[in-house]
Amino acid sequence: MSANPNPNPSFDECRWIINIRRTLEEELESDTDFPVCIFSVPKTLRSSDPDAYTPQQVAIGPYHSWRPELYDMEMYKLTVAKRAQRHINGDHKFQYVVDQLKEVDLKIRACYHKYLNFSNEALAWMMAIDASFLLEFLQIYTIEEDKLTTTYSSRSMSHLLDNGGTKAAHNAILGDVVMLENQIPLFVLRKIVEVQYSSLELADDMLQYMLMGFCEELSPFKMMKDLPMIDISECTHLLDFLYDTIVPKAELNSEVTEDVQYQGDENQPKEADTDDPVYINYFFILICKLHSMLDIGPIRLIKKLLLSRPAKFFLKLPWTILSKLPGLSILAKPIQYYNEENQSHAESPSRRHMNKPPLVEEIAIPSVTELAKVNVHFSATVGNISTFCFDTKTATLHLPTINFDVNTEVILRNLVAYEASNASGPLVLARYTELMNGIIDTEEDVKLLRENGIILNRLKSDAEVANLCNGMNKSIRLTKVPHIDKVIGGVNKYYNSQWKVKFRKNMKVYVFGSWKCLTLLATIMLLLLMTLQAFCSVYSCRNFKFISNSDRLVS
Repeated sequence: MSANPNPNPSFDECRWIINIRRTLEEELESDTDFPVCIFSVPKTLRSSDPDAYTPQQVAIGPYHSWRPELYDMEMYKLTVAKRAQRHINGDHKFQYVVDQLKEVDLKIRACYHKYLNFSNEALAWMMAIDASFLLEFLQIYTIEEDKLTTTYSSRSMSHLLDNGGTKAAHNAILGDVVMLENQIPLFVLRKIVEVQYSSLELADDMLQYMLMGFCEELSPFKMMKDLPMIDISECTHLLDFLYDTIVPKAELNSEVTEDVQYQGDENQPKEADTDDPVYINYFFILICKLHSMLDIGPIRLIKKLLLSRPAKFFLKLPWTILSKLPGLSILAKPIQYYNEENQSHAESPSRRHMNKPPLVEEIAIPSVTELAKVNVHFSATVGNISTFCFDTKTATLHLPTINFDVNTEVILRNLVAYEASNASGPLVLARYTELMNGIIDTEEDVKLLRENGIILNRLKSDAEVANLCNGMNKSIRLTKVPHIDKVIGGVNKYYNSQWKVKFRKNMKVYVFGSWKCLTLLATIMLLLLMTLQAFCSVYSCRNFKFISNSDRLVS
């Protein structure tokens, strides 16, 4: 049997050819030329936490529409479509909405990164039904004149949706509607609202109130009271609107004009390598050269005897006994590490690298606990990421207040995935997650930030927040954002200038870093004492009389 040339049996070649031919024959007007804005999550990000990018309750849009485990919500979608039909202006039926969406079929398809294997009719019906469901869900958060109001709500969906957002199904839907692969173009929502209100201006105002209320409820960051209104026509979908409230476009534009290769303060002294200081290496190289120069005659025989197995056993035996003593047990670990390191040098380089775990890149900044030890204060700000700064005069690190609940990880991961797929400038939000990963290592760090009002923890424990922050950027490349990197450089400069930190680093470099040299000197002294003991046992040192110069003068 010949192999099937089509790896996807559900792929309709005829429909694909028709869509391609229609796309090439019909000229899109300039105002309908729409860039791709709904992407598939990169595999490197999805592999870290697949559930954070996959809808669990409801499918919005074509990417997950045919998943059997999400079919249960289709009944509720149809119920919402019936209710939406009663709110259409005039005597129009729901078919009128579908016909309106069929006219912008090419524009809808242009928004998606994947090829949509749907007919024009099926895609229009899918968009109309999903958009109606999403609009009814968003109406829960409608804000008018700084008040939260609600409109109609289906009784059949009362167990799914509630104003307080306390039901599990409601929280699951909240997480699903912000997923990158679960988006529909925002102009589809505008068109349906326009049909209901018979005016595009009224439709934009109503949609603006919905989205602002939704983002105020769902955003991990506290929104400012005087946040400028975001133009609905410039947003591509719901996740893009949420992203603009967290990372304003003005900040993105200012970041692009700056030097993205900022590396912090150039005058800041770098910490020396405590494992292999330069002077220690030079000292051992000199010893090895002298050692090789003595590799002649009887010295070679002595070396062979000392390096033999019996000699090693007898040399290790006294040390094994001495290392058990309370006063000398502290030297056991350095000597053991020294022996293991010598053995590792005998192995091949490829084998040594193979045994080492892969390095995990992390932003170079002290943790919250370490900063608190040098009297760095932490202050909570209300607003987006642009409020992040460091005041060197008061040694205060200002961080935006962030809320951690059951949907925070899903929201942040999908925002970062969207930013990585769509952003043309620096990845501001990804850099923020790297910063949180750098300053939060343990639950004690989370506790300090929570006590200062920076973290609002609605999870079970501080340890969950620490694990969430430490796992956010394991699959994200390190990025450079001048504004954030400048603050990081200021924090590092202040931290490294403190006398406590300088003393600790000097101890590491000049004391703990030189234990190899101290161990060598101690070994030489021990050998000299053993030689003296052997000499005295043979020649009886007690018979030797040491006469001082004063005694000689007297005589």
